[in-house]
Amino acid sequence: MQLIYLDFDYSEDDEGTGLFDALATVNGARWPALQAEAAAVLAWAQAHFPDGLAAVEDGGSWSYDLHARQELTVPVAVRFDPEQGTLETHPGTPDAPRHTLGLSISGTAAFCAALREAFGLE
Repeated sequence: MQLIYLDFDYSEDDEGTGLFDALATVNGARWPALQAEAAAVLAWAQAHFPDGLAAVEDGGSWSYDLHARQELTVPVAVRFDPEQGTLETHPGTPDAPRHTLGLSISGTAAFCAALREAFGLE
């Protein structure tokens, strides 16, 4: 499966435990697709390492951290007033909400190798 939204960075600790981190931000129309992509990665991990969902230091093959946020932004028009030497600001109309999802997956060397192969990760 090719990932469209989740772009994972990889790091490894001194014990060889790997960590894949991704953070993706989308508009409301793409939010369901981002959720589905994250769910597909976690479903793959559960299907291929069903007994391994626990921290590596606790004997597991993999674990994850998942968080999300919805953000509303309001553009602000700003202008310098040369006579006063100040900035004038005028809030605009709020933009549509943005959704941000973070997914971190840690795992053993075997788990990380399988995850890389399954999703074409570097």
